[in-house]
Amino acid sequence: MFERRYTSERGSQSGFTLLELLVVLVILGMLVGYVAPKYFAQLGKSEVKTARAQINALEKALDQYRLDVGRYPTGEQGLAALNVRPAAEAKWSGPYLQKAVPNDPWGRPYLYKAPGEHGEYDLSSQGKDGQPGGDEDNVDIVNW
Repeated sequence: MFERRYTSERGSQSGFTLLELLVVLVILGMLVGYVAPKYFAQLGKSEVKTARAQINALEKALDQYRLDVGRYPTGEQGLAALNVRPAAEAKWSGPYLQKAVPNDPWGRPYLYKAPGEHGEYDLSSQGKDGQPGGDEDNVDIVNW
């Protein structure tokens, strides 16, 4: 009628063994090793996309400046002319940007040269490495 079940003291304890914990840690390490490089590669791509978008926005502001003033800012005036009226510019109707001219995603100012070698002006960022040339994250982002 009544059954008796006997359990050992060891069998009634619950928990994980050291081996089970090590297996879980190894699996987590493998996942991180696989996912982290892909995540950081995407982060680098997003910085390049951000730089291209910022250059595009600066081009539009420079075009608006040109429509008002009749020419693009000189190399000496630089991109600051989009926010602050240059001396002796009576037709200036800025500011042409809502905020200050941004730095590129890597914290360096955009390079502006007028007259440019590739057009009326050259606008560029030298990428993550800050050096001319490069590929992937280090690629130069330019308006030409």
